[in-house]
Amino acid sequence: MTSLTKKNAKYLWDPKCEEAFTSLKKSLTSAPLLAQPDVTKPFDVYCDASVNGLGCVLMQEGKHEANYGTHDLELAAVVHALKIWRHYLLGNTCHIYTDHKSLKYILTQPKLNMRQRRWLELIKDYDLEIHYHPRKANVVADALSHRAHCNVIEVRPTAKVICFEIDAIDMATEQLIELYNLIIEPNLKEQIIAAQKQDKGIAYIREGIDDEKRACFTLDDQGVRWFKGRLVVPKDMELRKKILNEAHTSMFTMHPGSNKMYQDLKQKFW
Repeated sequence: MTSLTKKNAKYLWDPKCEEAFTSLKKSLTSAPLLAQPDVTKPFDVYCDASVNGLGCVLMQEGKHEANYGTHDLELAAVVHALKIWRHYLLGNTCHIYTDHKSLKYILTQPKLNMRQRRWLELIKDYDLEIHYHPRKANVVADALSHRAHCNVIEVRPTAKVICFEIDAIDMATEQLIELYNLIIEPNLKEQIIAAQKQDKGIAYIREGIDDEKRACFTLDDQGVRWFKGRLVVPKDMELRKKILNEAHTSMFTMHPGSNKMYQDLKQKFW
């Protein structure tokens, strides 16, 4: 069909064009069918990672189910795949395919950091083999790993709409109606600002803000205390623990090392 669009091409609708047109119509008008996994057969897992995310594809017989240093990032993709498909893979043979060649030797690698040791304890629960798979052949997982996702969701109240919908429900029916309440907690920055208002040390800084010794501290229009552009965190151990947990154990940070975590926090908080 493409050849018919070429310049000076004679229009001739032959059986091959008809076959291609029929195939195109079928592809555009029919939805793909999902294949059910067979737990009696081996699984294949294709993994890839980038600084934007982790990508992994679970496959069986050619059908698939629809952030660190490079080595640890690629290993994190493997661990991520094993966790989300644990119910399929645990107890079954699976083959891991990655475009990071050195991961082939992770099970026999003599020197491991603490993160790798922790992940290796999880990997050893599975009956798996790790194979090298070139990036150009790992197109599906590679595409998923470079897809960026936003991790901030804005929730706006829609009380009027909800009330209208509730009023429209016929309460006389025998239908069971359940109402759920969505609680939105303030983020870390708002918690820090709230804690500043109650902290005696912050009050001391505010009273002597013009003192030369405290000249590095500033106040913005909302009365928030800053130190050289960094948000001042009061001596609230529970609040500081939340900040450390967010920087270390959050699903978006993937357990960075102490130096990396310190440098990240240093840019925002004092």
